[in-house]
Amino acid sequence: MQMGAAMDSGTVLDARLAALLDEAGKAAENSYSPYSKFRVGAALKLTNGETVTGTNVENTSFGLTICAERSALVSAVSRFGPAIRIEAVAVTNLNGSASPPCGACRQVLAEFILPEAPVVFPAPDGVKVMPFSELLPFGFFLKKK
Repeated sequence: MQMGAAMDSGTVLDARLAALLDEAGKAAENSYSPYSKFRVGAALKLTNGETVTGTNVENTSFGLTICAERSALVSAVSRFGPAIRIEAVAVTNLNGSASPPCGACRQVLAEFILPEAPVVFPAPDGVKVMPFSELLPFGFFLKKK
């Protein structure tokens, strides 16, 4: 994908989001998905300037499968600690299908993401970009003590 290229849906990605989407695509190449064959990658741009990627890892017990977004987040916390904040997210797959973050990933991302962080992902009509707050408008939050 060329930086700043228009997508099928009319969305134009800025260079930063296009580069993040490219990183997500590279991560998807490492997917362990022998059951679904659905190869997903995610890239998180952190407020500290770092980019962390992850891919989906399936398990024969499907409930133990981890999505690319959560894989990237676990890596980010492992590398930089629980104070990390996410300023942008890119998700893609190598199957040419729509793949917005699932509900579980949205809820887990909510612990660390800035509300207006852009999230870019393949949608039925092309690549879509939307603020995280619109992706999870009614997340579950507990007050931290």
